[in-house]
Amino acid sequence: MIKGKASLPIFIGLAVAIGILIGSLFNFKNKAVLFSSSRNEAKIKRLINYIQYDYVDKVNTDSLLDDAITNMLVKLDPHSVYIPKEELKQVTENMQGKFVGIGVTFLMHEDSVAVTGVIEGGPSYKAGIKAGDRIIIADNDSLFGERLEIKAGVKDNEKGTLLGSRKISEAVMNSLKGEAETNVLVSVYRRSTNEILDIPIARDEVPIKSVPGYYMINKKLGYINVERFARTTYLEFKLALKELLTNGMTSLVLDLRGNPGGYMDIANDIIDEFLEDGKLIVFTKNKNGEVDKYYATGKGDFEEGKVFVLIDQNSASASEIVAGALQDNDKGTIVGRRSFGKGLVQQEMDLGDGSAVRLTTSRYYTPTGRSIQKPYEHNNTITYSSDYLNRIHNGELVSKDSIKVNDTLKYTTPKGKIVYGGGGIIPDVFISVDTSRTYNNRYYRGLNAFVFKYIDNHRSELNRWKLEDFVTNFDENEEVLNIYLEELDLKTPIGPDSKEDLKRYFKAFFARDLFGQTGYFMVTQAKDNMILKVIELDSKN
Repeated sequence: MIKGKASLPIFIGLAVAIGILIGSLFNFKNKAVLFSSSRNEAKIKRLINYIQYDYVDKVNTDSLLDDAITNMLVKLDPHSVYIPKEELKQVTENMQGKFVGIGVTFLMHEDSVAVTGVIEGGPSYKAGIKAGDRIIIADNDSLFGERLEIKAGVKDNEKGTLLGSRKISEAVMNSLKGEAETNVLVSVYRRSTNEILDIPIARDEVPIKSVPGYYMINKKLGYINVERFARTTYLEFKLALKELLTNGMTSLVLDLRGNPGGYMDIANDIIDEFLEDGKLIVFTKNKNGEVDKYYATGKGDFEEGKVFVLIDQNSASASEIVAGALQDNDKGTIVGRRSFGKGLVQQEMDLGDGSAVRLTTSRYYTPTGRSIQKPYEHNNTITYSSDYLNRIHNGELVSKDSIKVNDTLKYTTPKGKIVYGGGGIIPDVFISVDTSRTYNNRYYRGLNAFVFKYIDNHRSELNRWKLEDFVTNFDENEEVLNIYLEELDLKTPIGPDSKEDLKRYFKAFFARDLFGQTGYFMVTQAKDNMILKVIELDSKN
């Protein structure tokens, strides 16, 4: 199920910590590490044996060891992490930009699995699955009603809850996923023809987009959103860039808001599109003082164009490398709020049992020599993770003057601009968090389900819309919105400000399901303060 982005800021702030752990991958030379026997190793092995054979109660030593590794890494720094084997596959898939499956998005509608989208060119697309199909059986697994709840292990008190929904979604995905080049026979109910079809689908690699949307804001200003720096991100970015250039783009908005990072080499490739040959992009330094420097080449397609980079408090790691490299080279304009502040570099190391650790092996520095890693105390992840709340309390999200800088960490770019290290990238143009939006969960609680149901009932009619016309003209008389409000059966009437917000996201959810994430962006960003500021800045030059 694709979830909307209309969520409370606090949840976004808390989620960035998880996103950074997933996104803090970097490309390094493989190093063979040989561990010789030592008294410390012997001590650990002996202790595990004592617990396993002599301890009074039965103990899962694997779980005990996992906890020990986790606690050990916590004492190092906030970004050295242990990834259990149960989680590593999913994390790896996400960062590789692909997984093996059938290539659909879905949600639970009433008691069945409803297909909301089919990935073009994917296995389901080739097999003839259509949006609106209900998948009722996958091989011998029933995927509807009480049978699905039992399969998912949903308890009575979990029915209708977020936890219950998550269990059901995982059960469905487990039935549909499998090894590449294996077949799954699905039975689908196609409402448009009122028939049940048995359709064999050959599982295959399905792309996970990290560049979910791009479009022309106006005749010369283009927009590209990058959600993370996965292995496939540069190729996705390059395709988007070329299409926008073909459409006449001379200025670009690169949206890195909420981007937790990813592969450094991919970030460097994207930076190379903007910087001239020989410009320093970033350098890293390890504990031995060894320095690795990365320079731009002459291959960039947008070295002459204007660039506006959007960042916020949740932009981290590789996102900060991009913003820092462009800022320090006096290329483009950084717009938004101070970024997260992660300048530690992790290398993934296999532990031999399907699990891995991401161990901090060096620090990275922007071209002027600044480290943007925010301060941290060893063995104090709570304080580190609460930084977002601290920014709310000190007013930094609404006022640039509340951003604390360290004058001892002041640096100067080649053209004389002052920049600061010690904790994130401070934007050239500050935009406060939008405090005008009035969010009330009551207004959005049934929105996903309503949008799917309405599209399902009016699919042929809605499929005739073109994206640009849809963004401008869909439901201008609020006829469909009023149907939704009637179904909500609100105790008190919705206020004008709340209704205006709801109207925008209401249309955005429709645009997302009909046209993809690009449609969502085009609707919501019509009132996006950062986008509006960029339009203003671009028009002056």
